[in-house]
Amino acid sequence: VQLQASGGGLVQPGGSLRLSCAASGFPLDDFDILWFRQAPGKEREAVSCVSGSGNRIYYADSVKGRFTVSRQKGKNTVYLQMNRLNPEDTAVYYCATDPVFGHGECRPIRESTEYELWGQGTLVTVSS
Repeated sequence: VQLQASGGGLVQPGGSLRLSCAASGFPLDDFDILWFRQAPGKEREAVSCVSGSGNRIYYADSVKGRFTVSRQKGKNTVYLQMNRLNPEDTAVYYCATDPVFGHGECRPIRESTEYELWGQGTLVTVSS
């Protein structure tokens, strides 16, 4: 049972990246999938969540209007499209879920420590 995040890299301010979260060993399509990020010296914060049904989506205020989360049913993959990136978006990005809390339609968004299953993280650096 594993999540794997990928797609990070170095991008200039104003640029875009698309992160992917793929699952192996369990049906990701059935679970809420969250994206967290952790910047140097800061706590891990939730930036987005897409519910298992796809009917509910959450965005943190800091990324609303710039990030779009989506899931490709049948391919066991969730994406985070990040546009108009700025240096404050620099962080390691993780996807996560939980066998118990992962069926809550992203309600509520819990503290990161409450989610059991994590991808390994992918680094996003926004710099000129």
